Amino acid sequence: MNNSSISSASEYRPKDFSDMIGQDAIVKTLLNAIKNDHIPQALLFCGPRGVGKTSCARILAKKINDLEENFEYNIFELDAASNNSVEDIRNITDQIRIPPQIGKYKVYIIDEVHMLSNAAFNAFLKSLEEPPKHVVFILATTEKNKIIPTILSRCQIYDFKKVDISSITKLLASICKDKKIKFDENSLSLISEKSDGSIRDALSMFDRLVSFTDSNLTITDVTLNLNVLDYETYFDLSSLIKNKDIPGILTNYNDIFSRGFDDVNFLSGLSRHLREILISKIGSSDKISDLKNELSIKYLEHSNDFLDEDLILMIQIINDSLINYQKINDKRIHIELCLMRLASIDSIKKKNP
Repeated sequence: MNNSSISSASEYRPKDFSDMIGQDAIVKTLLNAIKNDHIPQALLFCGPRGVGKTSCARILAKKINDLEENFEYNIFELDAASNNSVEDIRNITDQIRIPPQIGKYKVYIIDEVHMLSNAAFNAFLKSLEEPPKHVVFILATTEKNKIIPTILSRCQIYDFKKVDISSITKLLASICKDKKIKFDENSLSLISEKSDGSIRDALSMFDRLVSFTDSNLTITDVTLNLNVLDYETYFDLSSLIKNKDIPGILTNYNDIFSRGFDDVNFLSGLSRHLREILISKIGSSDKISDLKNELSIKYLEHSNDFLDEDLILMIQIINDSLINYQKINDKRIHIELCLMRLASIDSIKKKNP
């Protein structure tokens, strides 16, 4: 493995629109705007953290100036989380009057723009209403709802989305091959799933796990390090549910509870497990599942033990339990009751046909 101390998030930060992952519609729109020379003077990039908003802003700044080198002289970045005063905005107001020394545009990227004070927003509004033709503002935020309407109305808004598990997994696999890291695809899928659509979070977890596993990512080690239950635990539990073995289910859950696993994560994992069984049973796992190889085969074999309608009802029962979880005082009994209801699915169907 390359022993560089640079984090993967920095090393593999997108440098061109072709490197952007999971934001195809936004990339296409921006490329068309550049092609037709219709560059908005104010853009708002909003969406979850770690999905490429700031990277996209830097790439756009480079593209509209048609510069491969020294384009950073045309970019001015402000982190509004720590520079949110009127004085910080006035510094920008003073700078924008001066045309760029090279290239066509001066690009001002204001990250976490929702953190600006009300006075700073009002001071910024004048610059946003009548910017010089050589200035482009790119505002980035994770909380669009906190930005005042007068700012929103003057921006072309781009909504970035969470990146899907499959796309993140492909990126991680590519990095593993590039750095000669051993891996199995299911371990990468688990990292992607835990990242909740954030490429930056996925790469941060990936770096930690590469170190933990000494560059050999296996599903066992990744599961252990991320403190999530392994697939075998869920297979054992669903078998007990199918066999209506309530003592076995309660013993199984007692072991999980004793190991300190979070109840909500446990139930969410069980719901996802039953979903995998369901999509394997209906023959769609190759299209909408992120699991590979032996694990997908095992899910397919396991699906023969269940009826479609039972799996759907089980997932619904778990979701209802998750919704009510915070309202319940005795959390353990609440989880145990949910698991016993799963094992009593036939009785529930007779009672509520």
